[in-house]
Amino acid sequence: MMIRIILLSALFMSLSGLTQAITQNIRGKVVDAESKYPLVGTKLKVTTITDKTVGAVCNENGEFVIESVPIGKQIISVNSIGYTTREVVVILTSGKETIITIELEEEGITGEEVVIEGKKRGEVSNEMATVSSQSFSVEETNRYAGSRGDPARMMANYAGATGTDDSRNDLVIRGNSPLGVIYRIEGVSIPNPNHFAVAGSTGGPVSILNNKFLDNSDFFMSAFPAEYGNSTSGVFDLRLRNGNNSNHEFTGQFGFLGTEVLFEGPLSSKTKASYLIMGRYSTLTLMDKVGFQYGTDAVPTYGDGAFKFNFPLKKGGQLSFWGMGGASSIDILISDQTELAQDAFGEQDRDQYFGSEMLVSGLTYRKSFNRNLYFKATVAYAQQGQFTDHRYILRSLNAENQWEYKADPFNMMGYRYDIGTGSVYVSLNQKIKKKHVIKYGLNVDAYTMSLVDSIRTNITDSTSSYYYRWNYSPSAPSYMIQPFIQWKYKINRRLTLNAGVHSQYFTLSNSISPAEPRLGLKYEVDDRSMLAVGGGLHSQAHPLYVYGYQLQGNTAPHNLDVDFTRSLHGVVSYSRRFKKSMIFKTEIYYQSLYNVPVEATPSSFSLLNQGSGFARFFPDTLVNEGTGRNIGIEFTVQKYFDNSFFFMTTTSLYDSRYTGSDGVERSTDFNGNYIFNLLGGKEFKVGKQDKNTIAIGMKVTYAGGMRYGNVNFAMTDSLKEIVFLDEGYNENRFRDYFRLDLKVNYTLNSPKVTHEFGLDLVNVLGTDNILGLTYTPNSPTLTAERNQLGFLPIFYYKIDFKVAAGKRNTDP
Repeated sequence: MMIRIILLSALFMSLSGLTQAITQNIRGKVVDAESKYPLVGTKLKVTTITDKTVGAVCNENGEFVIESVPIGKQIISVNSIGYTTREVVVILTSGKETIITIELEEEGITGEEVVIEGKKRGEVSNEMATVSSQSFSVEETNRYAGSRGDPARMMANYAGATGTDDSRNDLVIRGNSPLGVIYRIEGVSIPNPNHFAVAGSTGGPVSILNNKFLDNSDFFMSAFPAEYGNSTSGVFDLRLRNGNNSNHEFTGQFGFLGTEVLFEGPLSSKTKASYLIMGRYSTLTLMDKVGFQYGTDAVPTYGDGAFKFNFPLKKGGQLSFWGMGGASSIDILISDQTELAQDAFGEQDRDQYFGSEMLVSGLTYRKSFNRNLYFKATVAYAQQGQFTDHRYILRSLNAENQWEYKADPFNMMGYRYDIGTGSVYVSLNQKIKKKHVIKYGLNVDAYTMSLVDSIRTNITDSTSSYYYRWNYSPSAPSYMIQPFIQWKYKINRRLTLNAGVHSQYFTLSNSISPAEPRLGLKYEVDDRSMLAVGGGLHSQAHPLYVYGYQLQGNTAPHNLDVDFTRSLHGVVSYSRRFKKSMIFKTEIYYQSLYNVPVEATPSSFSLLNQGSGFARFFPDTLVNEGTGRNIGIEFTVQKYFDNSFFFMTTTSLYDSRYTGSDGVERSTDFNGNYIFNLLGGKEFKVGKQDKNTIAIGMKVTYAGGMRYGNVNFAMTDSLKEIVFLDEGYNENRFRDYFRLDLKVNYTLNSPKVTHEFGLDLVNVLGTDNILGLTYTPNSPTLTAERNQLGFLPIFYYKIDFKVAAGKRNTDP
């Protein structure tokens, strides 16, 4: 009933002001980039398309309100004495206020009559980053065709990054396994933030991360600053936005990927405390419950949510209580089939019941003591779990190509993994005069785990006994301890040095990396060109279930002493800006991986090939004797959204190779050699006063085909799963990958309500891209090619509006 009243109110507000001029407010805060100290007296100015100028001046808390700004794209000019000037682009709609935090960098050199432009579009918030980094915003995840509002899928548009499976968002960065990617929120690492997450993976079909509660965030691909550890590939550094602390607002969305609601607003007009709460549930499940048929019984069920309560404290401190999580399940029942078919997620000899869940919640405290000192601390707890039950099917095809079942399905295998993580993060930023910034801190994670998996000795025999592959539940937690220190030195107005040291120690395997140096040097050739170099040593622990695995006949894990994988990164970068909205960038990189886990018995196995798809891996005894290397060059030409259109084209040429314990160098599973992306979009203003918009976008991807080896037919028939020979492994490849995506959005703005209708057409040409081989019993070759997703239309309708106005103080 409450939702009906809200929607009827929104409809009335939409119809009541169709001819009114529509404006919106821009509110926020301006702070020092390093110390987060509020910059009193900062001047902000917006020049509208009618050449009318509106602006504001920051109060004693660094806060501002720019009122009555016309909706649409606007550029804010920000100027504060002693700081670099900056321009910020915002997109205003009628249904939701725009609230932003703007960070300005202090001028390192004084007395020279030069104009220094501040942080440019696309540059990350972390001031210690030098190369191979990219910021992303909510607007970008919405604007890019095929991204589905997912940060990982959006990052696959950039040079050096690609996906492995259209049905998942695993991210391959410069030839590295997706296992090398980590996600962080408020300084702490979090479990895999995806539904249907297989143990040890970092991706999944549907992201729990919803761009509606994310703030602008950063992504690092190589040679990242010393603050980031336990990764050899990439880091998502995510920020959760605060709720509106002035007005109560509502967002609702109905679409293919879920039905969701979001509420935000002030908790107190005096303290400016705010709340943000959202939830989402699978639309397909809702429609299935009312009798809608999809042609398959394997309907994915999932739900997720997030919240953040932000409390400003006295003397400039802030305390936030936040959390996010989700749960998912799917039943893939081939025992209901009467004809030969292939389910998108299932093997062809068993019914599968699968589910996963994750939850993370924490408290974050931050305080700017003065212009030179900033403190941040987070305490969090995370829980993740996966479970499955496989039931074997005895059946065969008759002369009419129909399935004949010989017995009822029987239990063949099941597992349950539960991992809890308690995390603490503390950091201190200290500016020393204007040229030096030092940041030092500590991450500590405490892991508890219960890993249980059992399988029959003969999966085709219902009378055979079970044995444990995992039965590991240590009584004491294991700790990952990571101290770091970073130093930024502005040598002169064009040359900046970033240096640091990271260290990490993992008690479970007694692995230690005492000192991992990181170094970056950035030189501004002129006001438009930049040359940068970066390098560093990185190390990473492995998925926890790798340590707990035990061989048949053993009663204890046999890989507890596996050491870190280690990696040496080197990058050279050059970029040049054309005007203010267009950039050319190229990077050359080399990565040397060593200490990689491989099997003690000579084979082609390497942990560098694991981590994508829906399958776990079952390692034999591992030793840290493998190596790998990635080398490549990347080109990007990007025009940011300006003058109603944007485009980006990227080219990645690379070679990714590894050496297993048999001493043979091979291509990795992710060595596609080349990736080409072209994407762009155009926005058209329509309706009275040009207040509504139609946006169209497209994306074209062309990439090297997936690699595979020669099938070992005897072992495949015996184990009922694909097994490849060591000889010739990854020398074969499927045909090249091609996909065209289109996106259409219509946004209707009325005085206090915004309606948005969207249609994302994934693989609009229905191209048959090959994912890999799958085990197919009763087939002469025991294998069949499995295709990626075909044509997939994704629709949604979204509504934003103000539910009620809070009591606004006279100060912004």
